[in-house]
Amino acid sequence: MCSELFRIPYTWGGVPIFGIGVLLAIWAIASAITLIGLVGRQGLNSETLSSLPVVLLLGAAIVLLPRVFPDGLPIRGYGLMLLIGITSGVGMAVHRARQGGLDSEVIISLAIWMVVSGIIGARLFYVIEYWHENFAGRNLRDTILEIINIPEGGLVIFGGFIGAMIGFTTFVRKQHLPLLAMADLIAPSMAIGLACGRIGCLLNGCCYGGQTDLPWHVTFPKLSSRYEADKASDGQRFSPPYADQASRGEMHGFRIDEQGAEPAVVTRVDVDSPAAAAGLQIGDAITAINGTTIDSTRTAKGLLFEAFLARQPLKLVLRSGKTLEVAAVEPPPRSRPVHPAQLYSAIDAGLLGWLLWSYFPFRRRDGELIALLLTIHPVTRFLLEIIRTDEPAVFGTGLSISQNISVALLACALALWWYLSRQPRGIAWPLSGRLAATRSGARPL
Repeated sequence: MCSELFRIPYTWGGVPIFGIGVLLAIWAIASAITLIGLVGRQGLNSETLSSLPVVLLLGAAIVLLPRVFPDGLPIRGYGLMLLIGITSGVGMAVHRARQGGLDSEVIISLAIWMVVSGIIGARLFYVIEYWHENFAGRNLRDTILEIINIPEGGLVIFGGFIGAMIGFTTFVRKQHLPLLAMADLIAPSMAIGLACGRIGCLLNGCCYGGQTDLPWHVTFPKLSSRYEADKASDGQRFSPPYADQASRGEMHGFRIDEQGAEPAVVTRVDVDSPAAAAGLQIGDAITAINGTTIDSTRTAKGLLFEAFLARQPLKLVLRSGKTLEVAAVEPPPRSRPVHPAQLYSAIDAGLLGWLLWSYFPFRRRDGELIALLLTIHPVTRFLLEIIRTDEPAVFGTGLSISQNISVALLACALALWWYLSRQPRGIAWPLSGRLAATRSGARPL
């Protein structure tokens, strides 16, 4: 895990770089030159105007960064891998577009729409899903800062997919482009972008798996970044797996989860652990911890985490009326071993991207690649969710929200395959003659 790689200072030799400084002046000059060039080439049309929000957003980011990150601009592993994924995906799509005779500038414009809407969708999905755990109870300023703190992680892939598809559909309709052909063009890029993003998840510590004793397990450090050690103990950020294990009782040898109306039900007890020695059993419902009544899972997790950090024993009152005392434990330097679910997902997405890229020249109808993506990824994501512990079951289905969405996407894929089977063969942008002939086995002319 390497959440924060390094920090960029806001001044250099006493000269301000960010905020009202050198970078803002460069932005103003570059933006003016770019916009004048666009107007000169194509006039003040919708495509020119569509670039304005991105330009203004970049300028706002330069000005506001010192307020959001007062100690310097953090360069994080998650953000870096996200940038690599976007760049790789755009490069792949541009390459395919040129092979099919499509203007690469269309792909660049489409990428801007999809990236912005995808990040917004991924973040909104995360905020909605984890509102009560990570955002509720803060004042308005802290809530807004936490919501926009994307470099720390907290992007839900399916939310990003939905947001990106909204941006994709809007752009394609505005430009009067063939929908399914464009979807096929970007399908491999989406898979490769996902693979890079999952490596970013590993660096950030999010999207982790459950505990395991397999030889390829991974552990995560106590703190999310080496810079956290310089902060006061009440301001430190703990790595997501470490904090989750501590707040669910796993450091004491048990785990709580919400079960129906019960906010804190014991779902696992480790052998030879302090919890087992105290007599705690699977299925026990905890109603109070150290004298405080449990009214929500968030309350239970907060009390367990506080007791763990303070090295205090746990006095648990159960629904049955029994009272148990679990001995205190010494906070370890690293989390308990877990599945490297992020690497599983990265390998899965990378193989899917390779398959889609290789299948592209052999497609018979526009839409086959996006249909293949919507068929394979929901299945593998559903299976990978089984070993992840960071998403609770929702809607009374016993499945996580990602598993529910996977089922819905698979149904959409089946409907798309049915639609494609009723369409005549033909594609909007065949590959160039040389490559197409090579793929078919014929000698190029």
